[in-house]
Amino acid sequence: MKEIDCRGMACPQPVITTKQALDQLEEGKLIVIVNNPSSCGNVERFARSQGCSVEVEKKEEDFYIHIQKIKAKDEERAVKQDEKTRKVVVYINSDLLGVGDEALGSFLIKAFLKTLLDLETKPNHLILINSGVQLAAEGSKVLENLIALSEAGVEILSCGTCLDFYKLREKLSVGTISNMYDIIQSMLEADRLIQP
Repeated sequence: MKEIDCRGMACPQPVITTKQALDQLEEGKLIVIVNNPSSCGNVERFARSQGCSVEVEKKEEDFYIHIQKIKAKDEERAVKQDEKTRKVVVYINSDLLGVGDEALGSFLIKAFLKTLLDLETKPNHLILINSGVQLAAEGSKVLENLIALSEAGVEILSCGTCLDFYKLREKLSVGTISNMYDIIQSMLEADRLIQP
């Protein structure tokens, strides 16, 4: 069993270090130690996305993430299953849609998200970066639509660095706090990437 210490590492380094360790591990158990909830959530989500089983153990201020890597045959089966499902990612980098009048931009982003909710085919991921994270925070005019999208199975990822910049980490009301690694990985794995 391999143990890696990622305490004190800045985002997204714990995820990258975990990926490197998993790449070297054919099968078996890996323990990743982090010392903040965001890193814990990011590493856990990444490991699960790789088909691993995960258990988290909290010891004082630290999180011990027990990751069990599955056998190659099971991994291949999981990849084949994933290939059957097309991945659509919507990438939003502003709380407004388009460039120009702010009132119009605010109306358009609300209309876009409402229409997205009404469509039969929903995206797999909705990525929010820069001022786009404001859409998922307390007091947002589109929060109801985002909650409905989340309940419909859309994974909403908000950039943790952006939430910190706008001082909104504690006010995030829907979705999960993510990191640049997860965001780029979601975009690279997408069959279709939509940027309104």
